[in-house]
Amino acid sequence: MKRLLVLGGAILALSVVAAALAALQMNRFLHSPIVVDESGVDFVIVPGTSFRTVSDELGQRGIISHPRMYRAYARWTDQAGVVQAGEYRIKHGTTPVELLRQFTSGTVQLYSFTIIEGWNQWDLLKALHNDPHIDASLTDEDWPALLEELGADLDHPEGLFLPETYRFPRNISDREVLAQAYELMQTVLSEEWAERDEELPIDTPYEALILASIVEKETARRDERSRISGVFTRRLQKRMRLQTDPTVIYGISPGFNGNLTRRDLQTDTPYNTYTRHGLPPTPIALPGRAAINAALHPTEGEELYFVATGLGDGSHAFSATKDEHDAAVAEYLRRLRRQRQ
Repeated sequence: MKRLLVLGGAILALSVVAAALAALQMNRFLHSPIVVDESGVDFVIVPGTSFRTVSDELGQRGIISHPRMYRAYARWTDQAGVVQAGEYRIKHGTTPVELLRQFTSGTVQLYSFTIIEGWNQWDLLKALHNDPHIDASLTDEDWPALLEELGADLDHPEGLFLPETYRFPRNISDREVLAQAYELMQTVLSEEWAERDEELPIDTPYEALILASIVEKETARRDERSRISGVFTRRLQKRMRLQTDPTVIYGISPGFNGNLTRRDLQTDTPYNTYTRHGLPPTPIALPGRAAINAALHPTEGEELYFVATGLGDGSHAFSATKDEHDAAVAEYLRRLRRQRQ
C-alpha cells in the first residue's frame, strides 16, 4: 500500500511537472515573435475557412511552429470560431497571441484610393476601374441609380464626391468607395456653407459647389483661389458673363482634344460661360475643401479679370479694367512668343 502511495505521488508529481513544462512551452510559443521577413507577409483567410485550416496553412508556410498548439489555445480561449475572413498583413515582430487578436478583430490589410482635386466624373470612373483592389463595375449609365441610392436629389454626379484619400479592404465595391466620398462631401459642404460670407451671389450649397469647381479648374495655387473667387463673385454681382475656359471645355468633354478654338468659345452649350450668363448648370469638376472655402470667402476688391502670366508657376495677372486686362494678355502672348524662340 505504501509503495502504491509513493508511486501515485511520483506519477502526480511527474504530471504536474509535465503540465508546467507544457504551459511554459505554450507561453513561450504564444509570446515569441513569428518568423516573417522584416517587410512582413500577406495572409488571406477565405470566407468559411475553419481555424484548423488557418493554423495548418500558417504552419505549412513556416509562419508558426506549432499549429496544433495554436488550435488548442484558440479553442481554449473561445477564439477559434470568431476569426474573420479577409486579407491580413502580418508584420515582423508579431506574436501568435497578437496575430490571433488581429484575426478575431478583423484588422485586415487596408488599401488607399485617392480622388484628386479637379478630376471630373470620367476621370473618377477610370481611376476606380484601374485600381486592382476595387471591385469596379459602375458605368456612365449607372450614375442615376447610384445617386438615388445615396439619397442625392440630383441626376448629375459631377462634383459630388470629395477629393480625399480613402482606405478600405481588398475587393471593396466602387459604390462603397463613392458612398464614403459622397457622405464626406456632404459633411464638408454643410460645414463650409454654415460659415460663408454674407451677400454672396449664390443661394444654395450646390451653387457653391459649382463655383468651387470652376475655381478648382482655374488654379492650383493656394494663394490665388480666393482672389479668383473674388473675380467670379463680382462678375456675377454685376451680371457679367464669367467667360471661363474650363466650363466651355467641360461642355465639350469627354471628346475635348486639348485644343480650345474660337469656334468652341462661340458655340453655345449649357456650359459655355462666354455665351450665357450666370453659373453653369452643374459643377465641372471635383472641388476640394480649399476651393469650396475660397468660393464662400472671396477676396474683396475691384478685380474683374485675370489671365495666366506664362511664368511657368501657374500664376495669374489680375486686372480691374478691360484695358489693364488687354495689356496683361498682350504681355502673356509676348512671353509665350519669346519662350518659343
